[in-house]
Amino acid sequence: MNELAIRQSIIDHCRAMNASGLNQGTSGNISVRFGERMLITPSGIPYDTMTPEMIASLPLSGDGDYDGPKKPSVEWPFHLAIQKARPDVGAVVHTHSTFATILAIARKPIPACHYMVAAFGGSDVRVADYARYGTTDLSDNIIRAMDGRSACLMANHGMIATGATLEKAMWAAVELETLAKQYYHALLIGNPVILPDAEIAGVLKGFATYGLQDGKGGKAA
Repeated sequence: MNELAIRQSIIDHCRAMNASGLNQGTSGNISVRFGERMLITPSGIPYDTMTPEMIASLPLSGDGDYDGPKKPSVEWPFHLAIQKARPDVGAVVHTHSTFATILAIARKPIPACHYMVAAFGGSDVRVADYARYGTTDLSDNIIRAMDGRSACLMANHGMIATGATLEKAMWAAVELETLAKQYYHALLIGNPVILPDAEIAGVLKGFATYGLQDGKGGKAA
């Protein structure tokens, strides 16, 4: 995709995540790797009025300097930190989705309550320690929580999902919110059964050659 198409795709995915209920207002943000730069949603612009030229462009080697008529999202530090630390990440999706945020407020990681937790790289989805939005401390906490993982919850804040492409990152965000919803309701029933690490290790091996690797971000089932 050329740069204009990527910018439009970011806007389209922002609108789609609000229409689906995955996010509300302008609380979420999306970034995509483009060569040696990062394209990211601007700060405080309603998605319905956002245009491609409003998407901010930051050098991956920089420290917040940007090109564009609008300031980048206030969350640009953790987007940039993830893309610098993780060359496997091509896109980052951050939302305040309801059930992921509920668990983040309670500071409850998501254990292997369902085999699909393996889609995020291991036997759980961790909660990054709390720090104020836009700070270096928050970026550091997120990088630690995502060690060996492709997603995390953010204490008292929301969630982050990543992928090699924007389509995969968005799929991961939807799947993470689904897992959070399932785990939340299982906790209400009481005594959710957690799958053993050996089972998740087997699922991870299966995922290596199944639908999650087919380039479409499809669900393994």
